[in-house]
Amino acid sequence: MPELADTELIRLLSGPLTEDTEARPVLLLIEGAAGTGKSSLLTRLLTALPVPARTTVPAAEGQQPAGPVLLAVEDVHKAPDTDAAVLRGLLAARPAGLACVLTYRPEELIAPGLVLGPDTDFPAGLTVVRHTLGPLDVAAVGRLAAALDAERCPADVAAALHHASGGNAQTVADLLDLMAAHGAGRPGMPPRVEDLEGVGTPPRLATLVLRRTTAVPEPHRRVVFAAAILERPATARDLAAVAGLSEDAGHEALLAALRGAVLHEHGDGRYGFAAPLAAAAVRRVIPGPVREALHRRAAELLARRQPVPWEAVACHRRACGDDRGWLRGVERAAEQYADTGEVERAVQLLESSLANGPVPPHARSRLAVMLARSAVIGLHSEQTRDVLQHIVADPGLAPGVRGEIRLDLGLLLCNQMGRVREGQAELVRAVGDLAVQPAPLARAMSALAMPYWPGIPLADNIGWMERALAVATESGDPVAQAAVAANQVSVLLNIGDPAAWPLIDRLPRDSDLVACRQQAARGLCNAADAAAWLGHYEQSRTLLQEGIALAARSGASYAEQTGRSCTLVLDWATGRWAGLPARARALVDDAGGMPYIASDARIVLGLLALARGEWADLTEHLIGPHALDLDDCPVPLSAAASGALIRLALAREETELAAAQAATAWRRLRAKGVWAWGAELAPWAVEATARAGASSAAREMTEEFAAGLTGRDAPSASAALDWTYGVLAEYTGDLTAAVQRYEKATAAYTVLPRPYHAALTATAAARCALALGEHAPEAIAALADCADRFEALGAAWDAARTRADLRGHRPVEGRRAPGRPGYGDLLSPREAEVAELAGAGMTNRDIASALHLSPRTVEQHVARAMRKTGAHSRKELAAVGQVDAEE
Repeated sequence: MPELADTELIRLLSGPLTEDTEARPVLLLIEGAAGTGKSSLLTRLLTALPVPARTTVPAAEGQQPAGPVLLAVEDVHKAPDTDAAVLRGLLAARPAGLACVLTYRPEELIAPGLVLGPDTDFPAGLTVVRHTLGPLDVAAVGRLAAALDAERCPADVAAALHHASGGNAQTVADLLDLMAAHGAGRPGMPPRVEDLEGVGTPPRLATLVLRRTTAVPEPHRRVVFAAAILERPATARDLAAVAGLSEDAGHEALLAALRGAVLHEHGDGRYGFAAPLAAAAVRRVIPGPVREALHRRAAELLARRQPVPWEAVACHRRACGDDRGWLRGVERAAEQYADTGEVERAVQLLESSLANGPVPPHARSRLAVMLARSAVIGLHSEQTRDVLQHIVADPGLAPGVRGEIRLDLGLLLCNQMGRVREGQAELVRAVGDLAVQPAPLARAMSALAMPYWPGIPLADNIGWMERALAVATESGDPVAQAAVAANQVSVLLNIGDPAAWPLIDRLPRDSDLVACRQQAARGLCNAADAAAWLGHYEQSRTLLQEGIALAARSGASYAEQTGRSCTLVLDWATGRWAGLPARARALVDDAGGMPYIASDARIVLGLLALARGEWADLTEHLIGPHALDLDDCPVPLSAAASGALIRLALAREETELAAAQAATAWRRLRAKGVWAWGAELAPWAVEATARAGASSAAREMTEEFAAGLTGRDAPSASAALDWTYGVLAEYTGDLTAAVQRYEKATAAYTVLPRPYHAALTATAAARCALALGEHAPEAIAALADCADRFEALGAAWDAARTRADLRGHRPVEGRRAPGRPGYGDLLSPREAEVAELAGAGMTNRDIASALHLSPRTVEQHVARAMRKTGAHSRKELAAVGQVDAEE
């Protein structure tokens, strides 16, 4: 039955306290276990009621209070018999104007269910309502934590608090106090799950559960200890077995523990503690020899189940000193998790075991190989890397074992951690170590074939792929063949080779082997990413949907996260910008210490910031302390970031800087040789080079870009090539050719679709047409349309600069009369443009460059906008609305 709201309870109690003579007396029973919030609720009710409350039981039975009376008695489960008798008599008399509230712990009633003892009775004519306070759900724990201790409580912290506390409100509050006492209260920062780990059981909860445990007769106490050892709710038979009791004796012991409210019924015939932390408090007081015997019996019990919960068996065996049994359990558990796709659990178990467990030298290599295989599929840990590097350095390790570990360590360093050069070096060493092991050798070679990374020319990538295909075929290993097939798709698709598409259909997405399905999921997500950069957006979304779903089902966590990243790139390219910055920031936060998981999100945030005029944010995302190293990051990302930085320098009229950035970025692209990735770089690099006076170099860059795209299936880069030819024509004086190329690029971008780029090239075509003096009405209409499209996307800077261009080409008959129009307290269009860009974070100098104004004029516009709107800072100007007026 759902809990009643405070307002409903107040209305219930207010009835007899008013002058309504027909209102019946009311008894409200507030029932809840210790710490569920009974006192807090009672305080809220008494504060809201119109009559002061009496909080003590009347002195004698039969004494009738006069007039409206609000009687509130807390913890009546502790009331002496005399007080209970007085309350029974008072309620039996049913005096008019009585509203009585009793709070109690149902688990501590002398007679279960009878709040006032065995003689409890509620006469007719008395309204009786029971309001039960139960455990909080996860959402309520999050709200409570945020209200008590933090500006916000992240979902993972709320879930961890809920699990540890069992949803008990008082325990949640106590845990937050302990976290703060242990230094978790970082100013301005929300709590973390790590802050909760290690704070232990709150003293209040420990005292309660230990007091109740001590009250259980000693012969029966063993079942309480058994529940503490098992941690999770268990059946009566299992509790008896672990306690070392017969079924009958176990039954009696369980009844005693339930009567004493130490253990609780959890449904489905299972019993245990209300919260895991309560079990931990009991485990700490169990004598060592008794505890070891309990763990031994628990391991024997669990080992007989099907399927065997091997990780729990391993924990119990270690706790009772059985190191060999522990090691066997760890290995079986890791294999079990790998088979079921629970990669993260396998990584956590193996990491902890290798770092902290009594692993003999001969077993370390086995566990390390298992850890390496799991880690490269899941989400990395710094500890994983440290453990693997320590083991690889062991001179006694067999070359084949070292090679297998090096292989996955190299992939971990490249993919999850972004340490590309170091990872590639490990992969090359792995090839040497794996000479007589074709399956892992094929995986190492195919990893070196991936063109995404800098440092290895495309021709060498292709050479590695050819060798990998031959070795994988020779190996006959289905997992190695699946891994190589996934990488072959990535290599071909990234370079725009149409031969990749039929290979995607052959990926083993329906294999009986989970490892093969994980490789297929990786291949699908990588193919979606490649398709997004090429400009095949519909195909990319289809591949993403299938790849992410398969990755989730098969436990390929890293592939699932890369799929999420690719979705951001797709949405940016296709103009789905609503909510995109928030989603990108969320992914950056989720990525934690994995820079390459967050790399796509940071690039998208930087590109959005450029279009919106938030240029300080752009530099933070693309060249700030957490940004990627453009010399070592994935080549398509470095090309896109470089294009944005070049465009920013051009907007600021820093032509020499833009040209230098263009030369550096072009060298990176040329060294890789995948020209399809030049789509986001080429137009801006050629413009910067041409504007710096190096027309010949700009022409050579354009021709090199065109040659690199010959025979390639790369729609986005093909559109960018027309754009680049248009830029070259414009800045070498051939405006007619520039208009034709820009219009061709606009048509291509519209079909893809890439609405932002279509508007950019349409603006350029209109600008050149106006410079030629041709088709002025059509060009002016095109500029106005582009300004509207930029505004609809949220590209504030592009909208403002386009309107500035438009204002300079307004027809004579459309111009305003001489003299300054009067806008009163309204913003003029120019003031609104300046206010929007200032609110976005642009400096006066940046705004002046964008709108072709002087910094002094911008300063005046900002001052007037702040005065008219009442804004106290430039940031507040971001909310300024535009007016439909003209200067």
